[in-house]
Amino acid sequence: MRHEYGRINIKSKGDFTKTLKFLRFISSRYFYNKIEHYAKKGVVALSEATPKDSGKSSDSWDYEIDISKDKTTITWTNSNTTPEGVPVVLLVQYGHATRNGGYIEGFDFINPAIKPIFDEMAESIWREVQNA
Repeated sequence: MRHEYGRINIKSKGDFTKTLKFLRFISSRYFYNKIEHYAKKGVVALSEATPKDSGKSSDSWDYEIDISKDKTTITWTNSNTTPEGVPVVLLVQYGHATRNGGYIEGFDFINPAIKPIFDEMAESIWREVQNA
């Protein structure tokens, strides 16, 4: 049995100048500084939104930036923990049981605080893509 295969011709107009410009941008120090700017803004927003009893949790926000081949990640951290190592802000965010058998309901303060930062960052990076 004999098969005949057709040809596929692909033609392209233009070049990849904008794509290459954008790829150079995201691998640059400028891109890191832009991401760091939003990471710092997130720390401020989270600190301001954190319910304050002693103020220790609101003063304990920080961030880590991880840039790998496939993605860039900002992780906001909070170093105020219980003796068991649980971040206090997560107990406030999601709720927790008490020692006497009660339950304290969570209060979502993290998502409303950080959403405007995500929105602003996405808009800013999209402008960079369009201007590349």
